[in-house]
Amino acid sequence: MSSTLLEQTRSNHEEIERLERIVVQDLQTEPSSSKDRLVQGHRVRNMIQSIMRTTEKLVETYEDKDGAREDEIAALGGHTATGINVYSAFYDRLKEIREYHRKYPSGPLVDASADYEALLKVEPVISFSGEEGAGRYLDLHDLYNQYINSKFGERVEYSVYLDVFSQPEKISRKLKFSRQYKKYMEALLEYLVNFFQRTEPLQDLDKMLSKVETDFEEQFADGKVVGWEDHGQENEPQPQHSVIDLDYYTTAEELIEVGPEKLKEALGALGLKVGGTLQQRAERLFLTKDTPLEKLDKKHFAKPIVKQNGDAKSTQEPDSAKQIALTEAKVKKLCSLLDETIERTKQNIVKKQALTYEEMEEEREGEEERAEEESDDEEGDFYNPLKLPMGWDGKPIPYWLYKLHGLGQKFECEICGNSVYMGRRAFERHFKEFQHQHGMRCLGIPNTKNFNEITSIEEAKELWKKIQERQGVNKWRPELEEEYEDREGNIYNKKTYSDLQRQGLI
Repeated sequence: MSSTLLEQTRSNHEEIERLERIVVQDLQTEPSSSKDRLVQGHRVRNMIQSIMRTTEKLVETYEDKDGAREDEIAALGGHTATGINVYSAFYDRLKEIREYHRKYPSGPLVDASADYEALLKVEPVISFSGEEGAGRYLDLHDLYNQYINSKFGERVEYSVYLDVFSQPEKISRKLKFSRQYKKYMEALLEYLVNFFQRTEPLQDLDKMLSKVETDFEEQFADGKVVGWEDHGQENEPQPQHSVIDLDYYTTAEELIEVGPEKLKEALGALGLKVGGTLQQRAERLFLTKDTPLEKLDKKHFAKPIVKQNGDAKSTQEPDSAKQIALTEAKVKKLCSLLDETIERTKQNIVKKQALTYEEMEEEREGEEERAEEESDDEEGDFYNPLKLPMGWDGKPIPYWLYKLHGLGQKFECEICGNSVYMGRRAFERHFKEFQHQHGMRCLGIPNTKNFNEITSIEEAKELWKKIQERQGVNKWRPELEEEYEDREGNIYNKKTYSDLQRQGLI
């Protein structure tokens, strides 16, 4: 294949130029929805990666470590081992080129003015779980289960976990040296990296994380990493007291009387070995009465233990501490980059807690339909197949809010001229509005609380008639109920008093 090396080089240059023109053409097209923007980003990233791979091949070719390129260039001039034979070299070269193109036909040449529509319609496969909602939310349920079932985590709700998973400094450092915590942080970092690459394909995440590593090296060396100021080494002085007050004992034999368990507990509290006979334990503990711990022989101290289950504290080596701290730094950086997504995930979880399963399914279907057709242009038309009312921002309100306020219920009022009101709140409010009050005045009926919930003209008239009749029975009649008193103190109603007065009897 050395005789076709130049042809491969030419083909690689042509492929790079073709991909560059497609990338430019693609980026000049403004995506109409968030889904189109995501697809465009992945399509461009795939083409950029293809350009980088082809460029690496060209670099290897131009370096010409095996001298194949130089030999082929020399062969073009007819220089061979037997001398100069220009015509023979030309026809041999032509034959080789034809044979190469027969086996590896090149793609169609695409000019700058050519139609790119077919090439730009390619949709890369982007996989998201149902919980991720096409990249709108995080799906941390697996990591959440690891967290609450571990020794370093707490049993909290998922919504609370979304607040604490980005704050590893709140976890006790003594629990961070376990294999379980290391696996958890590595899994968390892997997921966040994968999610960021799927949702932000054009961001150079490797460059960002490389800068995090550079800054971390400086801060860790200066002891400025929060929670790791001592580089993961326990520099705190050991306590100089134990659960046993040694001032009351004058010899090691007297300590034997406290019992093996008490001695073991006291030795463990000081970080000393707890094994040996009862006499050895007592002697080892009695050494601490007059000798500071830092001056004791290292043979008396217990070695860090690594249990087989991986949950116990492992040896606190600086390298291990540094690796854990670096992983935490990368997780924090990714959490800051995904801050809006994390907040959106919290709001989504809180919203789901107030919905039934059926409402969640309807909400999910509505989001999928809107995600396919929504436009980023705020002045454009919005895809609204469910006929949802418009919100304050000029966009259809969320389906869960539509259901919460009962906006799917219709109320018709005959008194208002058969006007229709959507939702219970709007229906109750309209009884105090001008249109309903005007309709009641036209009927000659006062708009009082007695007529709330009455929307039919006949029902309103019938109720007003009953009210008038009831008021007629209980109406105050002054001629019968107004009282008068004569000079002798006799009480009469107005009619009787007037009759007696006219007759001159009083």
